[in-house]
Amino acid sequence: MHFERQEYDSRVANARRILQENDLAALLIFAQESNFYLTGYDTGGYVFFQCAVLTADSDEITLLTRRPDVQQAKETSTINDIRVWYDAEGANPANDLKAILDEKDLAGARIGVELSTYGLTGFNWERVRVALSGWCELVDASHVVQSLRVVKSPTELTYVRKAAALADDALLAMVENCKPGSLDTQVAAAGLSVILGGGGDAPPAGPLVNSGPRALYGRGVCGEHIIEKRDQVTLEFAATYHRYNACIMRTAVVGTPLSQHRNMFTVVRDAIGAMTEAAQPGRPLGKIDDAHRRVFDAAGHQVNRFAACGYSLGATYRPIWMDVPPMLYSGNPTPAQPGMVLFLHAILADPDTGVAMSLGHTLVVAKGGAEVLSKLDPKLPVGGH
Repeated sequence: MHFERQEYDSRVANARRILQENDLAALLIFAQESNFYLTGYDTGGYVFFQCAVLTADSDEITLLTRRPDVQQAKETSTINDIRVWYDAEGANPANDLKAILDEKDLAGARIGVELSTYGLTGFNWERVRVALSGWCELVDASHVVQSLRVVKSPTELTYVRKAAALADDALLAMVENCKPGSLDTQVAAAGLSVILGGGGDAPPAGPLVNSGPRALYGRGVCGEHIIEKRDQVTLEFAATYHRYNACIMRTAVVGTPLSQHRNMFTVVRDAIGAMTEAAQPGRPLGKIDDAHRRVFDAAGHQVNRFAACGYSLGATYRPIWMDVPPMLYSGNPTPAQPGMVLFLHAILADPDTGVAMSLGHTLVVAKGGAEVLSKLDPKLPVGGH
């Protein structure tokens, strides 16, 4: 496990406190991120039906999972009570879950459920809902553990900083490989090689490497693309260490940058500077996007900017490195707190000219302001030749 037992015990105690404050007798944990945070349990088996039961009292956590995950649960977590449901025609693990809840005398109780997670499909939620209908009261409690995970402990921040160092090294390797004749998939491979070779984990998504016209896309797409002379390549990815992510973003230019590239780079550089300055403890997170909008709009790019400019990061599992909420959008009243890890991105994609430019970095909110984790200068990257 990646943390001292005392830290896990403190996290569980805080989760139980929130359950009690919300008059909840128990929490059905379907988010793998919650299991990892509370107990250290590390698996990809959450894509099947898997649920941990945390009660508001001192009863130990019970995990219901499949047989392939039992040994990992024993060796990577603090969980001792592990139950197995077996694959079979007509098997319904929701009934096994109900039996566990019955053992814990939770009939008629008010029970929270983590609904906002990739670990609970609509199909499985329907099975749980039907199995427990009329037996207990189910309440959306997705916020219970997620709210605790937003502010990181010193040990968590150590892992985030390690991930950020890997991200810097990976970005340098990727930019060097942005050269005519290379496949954009080779660029992605160069970054992954650095991350994995440096002791990091496979990231929960990406890397995003979009070249040519694809540089304007906001998501990765399948299929290789050959980088051409005077091309543009948008790079966005997370480096991951012990499941903790640090993201970085750049648009690299192959050959001589166009005047539009240079002008747009000035805008995104000024925007990311203003956004970083706005990430002050105690200030609403929405102020970060206000700064983003102010710079972009003054430069005449209102129509090309996004409606949000970043989000929280933490320890996440596939399919995404985003760890939300919170999102960074104008009007978000959530106050910035020391220990929050945020990814800020300033992105311009002009479909009329076909020119893209982006700049993004990960920061930690500190008592004195924002600590940017990347050690690289925010300059326009030019690819290899």
